[in-house]
Amino acid sequence: MQKLELAQEWDKVFPLSEKVSHQKVTFETQYGLTLAADLYAPKNAQGKLAAIAVSGPFGATKEQSSGLYAMRMAERGFVTLAFDPSYTGESSGAPRRTASPDINTEDFMAAVDFLSKQENVDAERIGIIGICGWGGIALNAAAADTRIKATVASTMYDMTRVSGNGYFDSEDKEESRHAAREALSKQRLTDPMAMAGGVVNPLPDDAPQFVKDYYDYYITPRGYHKRSGNSNDGWRAIGTQAYANSRFLYYINEIRSAVLVMHGEKAHSRYFGEAAYKYMVEGQAEGYRSAMPLGSSGNVVGKPNPVPENKQLLIIPGASHCDLYDGGYTAPEGKGEAKNLIPWDTLADFFRMYLK
Repeated sequence: MQKLELAQEWDKVFPLSEKVSHQKVTFETQYGLTLAADLYAPKNAQGKLAAIAVSGPFGATKEQSSGLYAMRMAERGFVTLAFDPSYTGESSGAPRRTASPDINTEDFMAAVDFLSKQENVDAERIGIIGICGWGGIALNAAAADTRIKATVASTMYDMTRVSGNGYFDSEDKEESRHAAREALSKQRLTDPMAMAGGVVNPLPDDAPQFVKDYYDYYITPRGYHKRSGNSNDGWRAIGTQAYANSRFLYYINEIRSAVLVMHGEKAHSRYFGEAAYKYMVEGQAEGYRSAMPLGSSGNVVGKPNPVPENKQLLIIPGASHCDLYDGGYTAPEGKGEAKNLIPWDTLADFFRMYLK
């Protein structure tokens, strides 16, 4: 395992709860990468507890949303682990801020490995939470790893779908994908280390509302962090090239363990969560249209789930995409009163039901 130089001061975008203990830890993946994480546990808890691994949003760090989710779940009785993905934050891997469908799925499974070996964790009672882009990755991990007994995908993106099809499948055609492939192929020779940029800054007056929401979280004191790609120079321009030619969710209709898909009513990304839920339960997928025969209308690519009764879709009234990062605020730039739109007790009840 590689030795990482980890920050020891509390540098999260949220205060540490008095109800939990916290320590910095590292663990290794099957790809030989060492990941940095924060391990939370309820104070004065005894015996072996259920545990939850958390990551996301895509391009963020454990000091942001995933750490908050982990801490809130620890307050409610779980051992939790918020980790920086490979090539991100304090975790190892070079070049920095590079993504891989295989490696990112392994990140979650390696986190389950780590939790399974903790003295205060019941290895038969482990779940995961994926936020934003890591919601899709969490579902992919749950489809692959039967040790994961319960999964929450919060305000999820399907990074493979948006990388291959564009937003709202607006570029779901061979010509668009070919042009994107040509550009990325040339980028590998001209400047493979170029960064694509984080959240747009300064913010244009005509920016779409969801871009304004990203700015309000990642660029202002509400959620800014110096190690977050989204808050700074972003992702490698060719860093998600493999995502465009993959599909994360192909086998999620075969997940037998419990899954809760949570999305905001007003989120631009809501279609990802609703489509994932529909496919997971019914076996009918969206986002594959250009691969279907001419005249086909069903987009059916799988059978209905063998265990649909433990799958849930939860839509949060009035919530935007970024509101489910930290609960949201009534004013921009992290000022004003908190909206508290994340139903922490509902999530805890879900995990208590299925991690028992």
